[in-house]
Amino acid sequence: MKKLESREDIEHLVNSFYAKVVKDEVIGFFFNDVAKVNWDSHLPKMYSFWESILFGQMSYKGNPMGVHFPVNEIQAMEQHHFDRWLNLWKTTVEENFVGENADLAIYKSENIAKLMAFKMDLARRL
Repeated sequence: MKKLESREDIEHLVNSFYAKVVKDEVIGFFFNDVAKVNWDSHLPKMYSFWESILFGQMSYKGNPMGVHFPVNEIQAMEQHHFDRWLNLWKTTVEENFVGENADLAIYKSENIAKLMAFKMDLARRL
């Protein structure tokens, strides 16, 4: 197994993850039908997002929380959706990488999933 240590590794991880997501019966519809994601623009943003989180490159420009609120208004993003997202992410990391950055990618994703689930639930209640 390889260590997660470059932009190319992140691109591989993100591409492998989203290949699972688009086919997933639990969360795939958010990307395919609700948000109708433009993958040509979304994937590079995700590369930069994870590069910023894992390597401190600060290449990501955006508001990840803000992008999800409109989707949540159309279709509720609930705890089980974030649990599934997290499961797919962790599995993809563990299938491809080992080491400190792989562990950090999982740790950070757990925090992201918790915060996103909380904020999406809160937004639906307000």
